[in-house]
Amino acid sequence: MSSRAQPIVFATQPPVARPLDVSWIHGSPSAKYNTDPDLQVYAHDEHTYILRQNKAVHYEAPFLFLLFGNDRAVLIDTGATANPEHMPLRTVVDELIADWLARHPRPGYRLLVLHTHSHGDHTAGDGQFADRPDTELVGAKREPAHAFFGFDTDPDRTALLDLGGRVLECLAIPGHHDASVSFYDPHTGFLLTGDTVYPGRLYVQDWAAFGRSIDRLVEFAERRPVTHVLGCHIEMSTTPGQDYPVGWNYQPDEPPLEMTVEHLRQVQRAVAEVGDRRGRHPYQDFVIDRTNG
Repeated sequence: MSSRAQPIVFATQPPVARPLDVSWIHGSPSAKYNTDPDLQVYAHDEHTYILRQNKAVHYEAPFLFLLFGNDRAVLIDTGATANPEHMPLRTVVDELIADWLARHPRPGYRLLVLHTHSHGDHTAGDGQFADRPDTELVGAKREPAHAFFGFDTDPDRTALLDLGGRVLECLAIPGHHDASVSFYDPHTGFLLTGDTVYPGRLYVQDWAAFGRSIDRLVEFAERRPVTHVLGCHIEMSTTPGQDYPVGWNYQPDEPPLEMTVEHLRQVQRAVAEVGDRRGRHPYQDFVIDRTNG
C-alpha cells in the first residue's frame, strides 16, 4: 500500500451481530417475465459485499462474497453462469472496486479470486476474470486450491489470508467436496461455509470427512466471535424440514441466509444421529443428503 493511502483499520474490537438488512431476490412465477437484476448487490458495510445470482438465470442462485482490504480485494466464488450477458459478474465487481477506490484511493490495487469448492455453480464465471489486469485467479480444484492455502502439505492448518490489514482464517473442510474451504472474517464475524453448511440440502461426497469437518467448524467457531454462518444457497422454505424442489426458480418463502454457531452444532448432532444410514434426512433448518457419500 502506498504511504499516501489512508490505511483502513479492521477488526479493532469483536464484531457485533446484526441481521443482514436485505430482502433477497428469490425468483418469480414466470422466469420469462422476471424483472430482478442479474446480480443483486448487498453492502453489509463499506468494505463487505454479498451478491446473489438471479434464479431466473440459474435456479441455483448462489451467493458470492466480495471483501476489501487495504492491499487487495477477494472475490469468493464466481457463480453458476459463464456468459457475461446473463451473468455480468466482472462488470459488477469492477464497478464495486472502482467505487471503493474512489472513496479509498490507492495505487496498484489487486483482486484475488478464490472459491469455496469447485462445483460448476461456484466457478462458472471464472473465465470473466482470466484476462483481468491486477488479478490472481486461483483454480478451484483441490490441487491448485490446497497448494495456494498450504493445505497440500498440512491439511489441518489454519491458513491466514491477508488482504492488507484484514486477515481471513481459512480451513480445509472436505466432505461435501474434496476441495471445500471455509473462510472466517474477523472484521464482520462472518464464517463462510460454502455448500458444507447452509439452509438447504447438504450433499455429502465423503461421509467420514464431512463429519470431521463439521467437528472442526464447531470447534473453530466456538473460539471466535462468529456473528453469522453464511453458506452459498438457500433451498429451505420457512416450513420446518421442507425444502424447495431441485430446479425450482421461485422461492417466495425463504428463510434467512444467515445461520448461527448453534446451527453448526445441530448439523454435528444430526451427523451423529444419521450414523451409517444412507438416504435423505430432513431436519428443521437443513437436509442432510447422504445418498452418495
